[in-house]
Amino acid sequence: MKANRPKKPIPPGELAGLRARLAEAEETLRAIRSGEVDVVLVTEKEGVQLFTLDGAEQAYRVLIESMNEGALMLTADKTILYANQCFARMVKCPLEQVIGSSLRRFLSTEDGATLLLLLKRTASAGTKIQVLLQVSDGSLMPGHLSIRPLARNGFEGATFGIVVTDMTEARRSEKLLRALTNRVVQAQETERGHLAHELHDTVTQMLCAVHVHSQALSKILPARNRLAKREAKKLNELIQRAVEEVVCISRNLRPSVLDHLGLVAGLHDTSTAFANRTGVAVKMVCVKLIVRLPADTELALFRILQETLHNVEKHAGARHVTVRLTKPGDFVQLTIHDDGIGFDPDRHPVRGRGKGGFGLLGMRERAAYVGGVLKIKSIRWSGTEIEIRIPLPPDAAAATGLVGKLLTKK
Repeated sequence: MKANRPKKPIPPGELAGLRARLAEAEETLRAIRSGEVDVVLVTEKEGVQLFTLDGAEQAYRVLIESMNEGALMLTADKTILYANQCFARMVKCPLEQVIGSSLRRFLSTEDGATLLLLLKRTASAGTKIQVLLQVSDGSLMPGHLSIRPLARNGFEGATFGIVVTDMTEARRSEKLLRALTNRVVQAQETERGHLAHELHDTVTQMLCAVHVHSQALSKILPARNRLAKREAKKLNELIQRAVEEVVCISRNLRPSVLDHLGLVAGLHDTSTAFANRTGVAVKMVCVKLIVRLPADTELALFRILQETLHNVEKHAGARHVTVRLTKPGDFVQLTIHDDGIGFDPDRHPVRGRGKGGFGLLGMRERAAYVGGVLKIKSIRWSGTEIEIRIPLPPDAAAATGLVGKLLTKK
């Protein structure tokens, strides 16, 4: 049996060196795991070797650099700590000049203030914003910023990640689509005008002639032939109703009162017809416009009111409707409020689409075509309010006084 030899004690200096090397190795491993190290340098007998880490962070960097979207790492005060080449190409600025600068450099004062507020509010969830990026050559690029808070992971200042999408092509496509939609609407209006003219000048006149001959026929029938007299009277009534219906259709297709008397008269005429037809009380309050609005603006507001009242009649179950035409600043604003059952605009984006209607989407396009904005406020069982605001040209910006008109049901 061999005797155990006593272990040779390690000198204190060597022990301290081993502990220092162990601490350095542990710190290196921690840095590698946390993503703070991109390359490891190893000295061997064959010489110095470099090992590039192929971990998750490296793959993410390759992905970010190769994507067609701009990518930024941003501090809360908008300092850019990281940007990929795609963002540098978007703003036409060298990457070394982008990194370290403030994002304010590429934003307008208004967009910069809005972004700063969003960064302050975005603590745990992401947010999105539409901006105009100021490119180095002086042009503007529409962009979409998707903002997410980041885990710091050793980057003490990097608190937000931003993906920047170039919206130039999307805006161009949207503009082309809107122009196409507007041409379709204009073609519809032209066709409606032709049809209204044909109905008024041809069909209505023929029905009126039939009505006159029917009345003459009823007069020459023998008084003792009561059955024939009754049938002739019913025929006259049907023809009269047909004439009124054709006149109503012709007026809805192309309102002559709008063309000849202006917007207020057109809104009044449509609201009166709605109140008489449905029994729903309509209250109108309209500004007195000194100068006629552009024809496209008048037609857009008239059609939107027409479609809204159609929706109220078919869906709302309302008892009262209020129509207000006001002039806040250099805008004309039409507000239609009903006390009906309401609806959810997000779940029913095309309410009112059907026979003769073009729905909320068409109403928004009508407003957008003349530079306006349409807003919808509706709560289930609490009524609906539709607001359309359109900028006025300088020569139509003057309006004085309010003219109130209460239209009650029959």
